[in-house]
Amino acid sequence: MNAYTSASRWSRVLLAAAIVAAPTVGGAQAPAPGAKIGLQDAIEIALRQSVLVKQSENAVASSTTGVSEAKNAFLPTLALNTSSARSVGRAGTSSIGSSSSQSLNTGLSSSITVFNGMRNVNELRQAKLDVTASTSELTRARQTAVYTVASNYLTLATAEGQLAVQKENLTSLEAQEKQIQTQVKAGARSISDLYQQQATTAAARASVVSAERDVELARIALIQTLQLDPRGSFDFVAPTVGDVSGNVPKYDLDSLLSHAFAARTDLAAEQTRVEAAAVGTKAAAASRLPTVALNTSYNATYNSSAAAALGSQLDQNRGGSLSLAVSVPIFDRGATSTAVQQARIQEDNARLALADQRQSVALDVRRAWLTLESTRQQLSVALAQQKAADLAVSTTQARYQVGTSSLLELTQARASQLQANVAVVNARNALAFQNALLPYYTGELDPAKVLLQS
Repeated sequence: MNAYTSASRWSRVLLAAAIVAAPTVGGAQAPAPGAKIGLQDAIEIALRQSVLVKQSENAVASSTTGVSEAKNAFLPTLALNTSSARSVGRAGTSSIGSSSSQSLNTGLSSSITVFNGMRNVNELRQAKLDVTASTSELTRARQTAVYTVASNYLTLATAEGQLAVQKENLTSLEAQEKQIQTQVKAGARSISDLYQQQATTAAARASVVSAERDVELARIALIQTLQLDPRGSFDFVAPTVGDVSGNVPKYDLDSLLSHAFAARTDLAAEQTRVEAAAVGTKAAAASRLPTVALNTSYNATYNSSAAAALGSQLDQNRGGSLSLAVSVPIFDRGATSTAVQQARIQEDNARLALADQRQSVALDVRRAWLTLESTRQQLSVALAQQKAADLAVSTTQARYQVGTSSLLELTQARASQLQANVAVVNARNALAFQNALLPYYTGELDPAKVLLQS
């Protein structure tokens, strides 16, 4: 538990600034091309622009509509009924001609369900559970949007770090090339050393170009994630990661799993889906019980064959009724049994989905924990490799100056140094970000409160 608390503190150090509230985010404008976009800005944009978040918000809105529909099922119906007819026929047996009359029947009718086997109650419960599940999924979608942006910034920070290493290596090689060129002119070095050094410097320039391409690809990935204008040019400011080798605590896997099972909202959503499916089975079985409805109506009639005027007839020929209707199902051709069977299958599928999601959550946490521990070891090895490579370059450089070492040995030493520096950049960034984003895997990353410090 202490390690987990320490992790939360480290996360708050690296995840420092708070995102503005949802209404503010919704009203923010897209950044103009050329604008600087820090990680906080990027997360705000992602929460507004993410397709996954928008779809989850629509799912919540749709589920909320379902609750309103289920509540309306408890209300009475009210209808205005009007009918008109024209009758033509003989007025009597002795009449030679024919006569016609017009009639009008108008009134109001209302009906309310008193009891329908608790179907309406269970359907309302199911609708509310659907809203709860959709809300949990929306929370996870927001967490995923934050995680995706942070991962993109990790890629950008790593690419920029590698570019800095490649440029530093190129600067050293160019200085060495100038020195060898001076020595060749003085006759202290052979021309072959200069040619070899020029080839090495050219390869370093190619590596710089490749590193610059990786930086641009990382920026393109951010443009895609944030749904920005592909034609625009944006200045993404990646967070700077210092030495974190001594700041990342040891984690207990069982503790992480316990936190994940308690806090992961996608797991909670699946659990709620199981409860909703069970309630749906009860609603389907309600058709086996009697239905009781209270009906009432009030009508007035008029007939043109009568002597009284329209208003008088409507006043005289009016009346109402109140009835209680009871319907007992005897045989419905197996419709209820089929509906119950389908509902039970859906309930079983929901339980299977819950078990699968629980397994996925556990494996997500275990992979994250394993990656973190592996990255910790990689950083330790990379730092040791970097220290040894720096000493090797310094020693070989001195020996080369006095002629006791060849250019090939110096080139190999610099290549090892470059490899070590790149490894340190990769491991340091990966460890810092993996540790800071561990709350995503345990479900405790709050998009409304925390984000990576840039």
